[in-house]
Amino acid sequence: MVRGLSRVHTWVRGLGRWQARALAFVLGALAVLAMPPTYQIYLLIPAFSGFLWLIGNASSRWRAFVLGWWFGAGFFGASLYWVSFALLVEADKFAWLIPISMFGFAFGLGLFGAVNAWVVQVIPGTFSAKALVLAGSWTLLEWVRSWIFTGLPWNPVGSVWAVSAEMMQGAAYVGVFGQSLLTVLVAASFAALIEPGRSARLLTGFSLLGLVFMWGVGEQRLAPGLIPVSTAVVPDVRLRLIQPNISQREKWKPELRERNMFAQIDLATAPPKNGGPPPTHIIWAETAAPFFIENQAQWRKVVASTTPPGGLTILGAPRAVSAQGEPFKVANSLLAFDSDGALTAHYDKFHLVPFGEYVPFADWLPLDKITQGQGGFTPGAGPRTLMLKGLPPVAPLICYEVIFPHAITDPLQRPQWILNLTNDAWYGKTAGPHQHFVSARLRAVEEGLPLVRVAFTGISAIVDAYGRVRESLPLSEKGFIDGDLPVALDHPGLYAQLGNGLPVGLSIAMLLGGIFVGRRRPAQKRV
Repeated sequence: MVRGLSRVHTWVRGLGRWQARALAFVLGALAVLAMPPTYQIYLLIPAFSGFLWLIGNASSRWRAFVLGWWFGAGFFGASLYWVSFALLVEADKFAWLIPISMFGFAFGLGLFGAVNAWVVQVIPGTFSAKALVLAGSWTLLEWVRSWIFTGLPWNPVGSVWAVSAEMMQGAAYVGVFGQSLLTVLVAASFAALIEPGRSARLLTGFSLLGLVFMWGVGEQRLAPGLIPVSTAVVPDVRLRLIQPNISQREKWKPELRERNMFAQIDLATAPPKNGGPPPTHIIWAETAAPFFIENQAQWRKVVASTTPPGGLTILGAPRAVSAQGEPFKVANSLLAFDSDGALTAHYDKFHLVPFGEYVPFADWLPLDKITQGQGGFTPGAGPRTLMLKGLPPVAPLICYEVIFPHAITDPLQRPQWILNLTNDAWYGKTAGPHQHFVSARLRAVEEGLPLVRVAFTGISAIVDAYGRVRESLPLSEKGFIDGDLPVALDHPGLYAQLGNGLPVGLSIAMLLGGIFVGRRRPAQKRV
C-alpha cells in the first residue's frame, strides 16, 4: 500500500501548473460524492490526501493558495450545482444568471479552500503535521462559513455520517463541525503514510480508532438496556403532514390558486391510513397558501372547516407586517389557525435567503429576487419558542433556517421539538433536497429534540431526538403522513449545552498541535 501511495505522490509532484489545478478541482468535486445522497465516504481519502500532497509540494504560498482555490471551486461547485435549477422556474427572466451563479458559488466559496491551503502551506513540517493543520483549519473555516456574510454552512464534511444512525450520534457531543474535524483528519492522514518512521502510521491508526470510538459511542447511545432509548411519544397529539407535490411553476399562479388549495384540503381531510387515530394537528408546508390568507375570511373559513376540533392547522403563508402609514412590508411566516378560523399564533422567518427572499445592497444592485412576488421579505425577530394549543413548546424554522448549527432555538426558553416548514420544489430531483433533509436531521441530534419537517414537494418526515426517521414521504411524491410526536430528551447532549465553542476549541487545539509537530520535524522538500 505504501509503495503504491508513493508512486501516486511522485506522479502528483510531477504535474505541471495547470495539470495540478485541474487535479485540485477534480479532487474537490470527488469529495462531494461522499455527501448525501450518494455517501461514497471512502472517496474522502483520495480527495483530501491528494489535496494535501498538492499543497505540501507547492513551491510558494501563492501557488498553494491557487491550488486551494481550485479545490474549493470543485467542492462548492459540485455541492451547490442544484441552486441553478431555481433559475429555471422563470427561465425567461433568470436563465442568463446560471453561468454567473455556478461560477460565483464555485469560485466565491472556493476562497475558503484557498485560505485553508495557504494556512497549511505556511506551517512547516511533514505531511503528518500538515494533516493536523489541514483538519483544524478546514473545520474552523466551516464554522466561519456558518456566520460570515449571513452564513452558508452547507455540506460540512461531518454530514457524511448521516448514512449511519450510530455514527450520527457524535453530533450530540461535538456537533457536525466536530465530526468534520475527525473525518478530515482521517482522510488527510493517509497522505502521510509515504513518510518513513512510525509517526505517520500512528496518526492514521489513532484517527481511525477515533472513528471506531465514535461508532461505539453511537452504538451504546442507541442500545436498549445500556443507555435507554426513548420511544415515548407526546400523549394526545397526532400530527398530519401535508405534501401536495405541486410544481414551483404552478404554485404562485393566481388562476391555479383554488385548485392548489383544494388539493391540500383534500389531503387534510382524507381518512387516516390503516384505520389509525384521526389527526389533532394538521401541518402544511412553507408558503402552502401563496397569498395573504390571514386577511382572506373566506379561505380562513375553509381551512377552519378542516381543522380538528380543539386542534390547529399550521401552515406557511406570506404575512403583511407593516404598521399603518409605513411602507408595505411582508414576512415569510408560519400561521396557526384554530377550528374557528382564528389566528392563534404566528412566526416570521428571521434568516432570509440572499437573492431568493431579499436582494443584498438593493440600492446599488440592479437585480430582482429570483422568487415570485414583488419586493423582498422582511426578517422576523430571531429564534423563538412558540406556544401552540395542544402542543409542547416548539422551535419554528422556515426553510434553510434549519441548516445553522446551534442557531435554531431560543437560548432562554428551550423548546421540546423543532418544526421545519420548507419548500424545495425549486430544486427538482437533485441532491439539494436530500442534503437539506440531512442538515435538519443533524439539528435533531445536536439539540436532542425531535424534528417535524413538512416540505412542499418532499422530503417530509417525523424524526426522533436521535435523528432517526420515524415516518417519511420521499421526494416528488404527493401524500400525507399521520404520526405521533416523539418526546425530547430529558438531558440534552454536550453540544446543546456548550455550542460551537467545543468543536472550535478542538479545531484550534489540533491546528496548534500541527504547528508544534511541524516545528519539531523538518519540512517536506518542495518542488
